[in-house]
Amino acid sequence: MVRKDIAIAALAALAALCCPLLVAQTVQWTGNFGPISLANIATRTDQPTGSSTATLQITGDVELSADNTAAARLSEAGGDLLVTEYGLEFDGDGSSGSGAEPVPYAAYDSFLSPPVLVTHNGSDDDVGVTLKVRASIPAGDVANAATYSATQTITATWVGP
Repeated sequence: MVRKDIAIAALAALAALCCPLLVAQTVQWTGNFGPISLANIATRTDQPTGSSTATLQITGDVELSADNTAAARLSEAGGDLLVTEYGLEFDGDGSSGSGAEPVPYAAYDSFLSPPVLVTHNGSDDDVGVTLKVRASIPAGDVANAATYSATQTITATWVGP
């Protein structure tokens, strides 16, 4: 007669030998990007810029994608629009530390399209991500003197390993 508790212990020991250790997947922002204020556009050639940094915690590679809808374009209450471009910088390049190569400025409707791969490197689980924005007056247009605003959403998606 085999004791039930011994048989279960033997199966558990066998399972422990055969099963790999699973590590939790971590993809989370430690906070939001803060508000970005731009200088006033005083001349047609002005292109004020601003930025804000947030920390992304990862334990594997992730892709960053962006909101490419009208919500991400600088607009004012009367409907006037500005040329809106976004870029990203990272505190690591994916080789010497977790991160990616800088993403150059791109129009709001094509920013991070396709998504950018952020590579996890060793024990560097915190990636500083700097969101940059640049504004200008559309060619052939006269912008209203007003307060313009936009909301850009950056989404991090786990891709492994």
